[in-house]
Amino acid sequence: MSVPISYFAVVLIWSTTPLTIAWSSESVDPVVAAGLRMAIAAFLGLCLMALLRTPLPLHRRAQKTYASAAIGVFGAMCCAYLSSRYVPSGLISIMFGLAPILSAVLGQWLLKEPTFRAYRWVACMLALLGLGVIFTDDVALGPDSLTGLLLLLLAVTLFSLSAVLVKRCNGQLHPLAHTVGALIWSLPGFAITGWLLSTGPVEIDVASRSFWSIIYLATFGSLLGFVCYYHVLRHLPPSTVALVTLITPVFALMLGHWLNGEPLTAGLWQGCLLVVAGLGLFFWGHRLQPVRG
Repeated sequence: MSVPISYFAVVLIWSTTPLTIAWSSESVDPVVAAGLRMAIAAFLGLCLMALLRTPLPLHRRAQKTYASAAIGVFGAMCCAYLSSRYVPSGLISIMFGLAPILSAVLGQWLLKEPTFRAYRWVACMLALLGLGVIFTDDVALGPDSLTGLLLLLLAVTLFSLSAVLVKRCNGQLHPLAHTVGALIWSLPGFAITGWLLSTGPVEIDVASRSFWSIIYLATFGSLLGFVCYYHVLRHLPPSTVALVTLITPVFALMLGHWLNGEPLTAGLWQGCLLVVAGLGLFFWGHRLQPVRG
């Protein structure tokens, strides 16, 4: 697969993921929908590993890596799915776009990484300002959105923490084994949470958008998207790959508006652009040269 096609696939899949998360929870409990997605993806991943003869390491460091990654798979995704019933799907993409910034902040604490230069703190302030604009948009969010916003904040925090902990483990695992191991580790969490929050027997209509959204997310969101992402990461510089986090929130907002009738207000656009500007400054602020008289 060529690099441009892989890059386009990553942008397309990541842009459609928030909307399909919302659709998958329309007629299926959100936690059940997320758990089914991960279970199907784990099964398909094991089949792919058998086909490619890729081993699944089970040594202590590998298990520690899987457990760290599962914080993001189970914790972050469980919260994101629950939030989809309270907030527009495009907001999920905007919030997860902040993950690289939050991961860098946590990395200073957990990995003892170098302290931020001034432009990165300005980028953080820009992104926070953008979130403030979004959070005060009553038309886009509505009166019942506070629960969803808190769940999204928790989701992004867990996702970012997971990334930092995985980096600290330094497991050096094959990307496919890493993903499948994390998916398997996440399944007990989904099963227990689904049982605790269950309101009745699980009923899935195979003709519904929920069913096909779960299938799409399992095959494309959790497997093809991952394969394309790592393919791109191997052939392009990180700064080019980081552009995905700037592009996908805009596409996700438009898709939510066009396909799901979600409000697209001036406040939501302004907040999104501020967040994207903050991300841009965070990634490429070092290229800014002072003007000399």
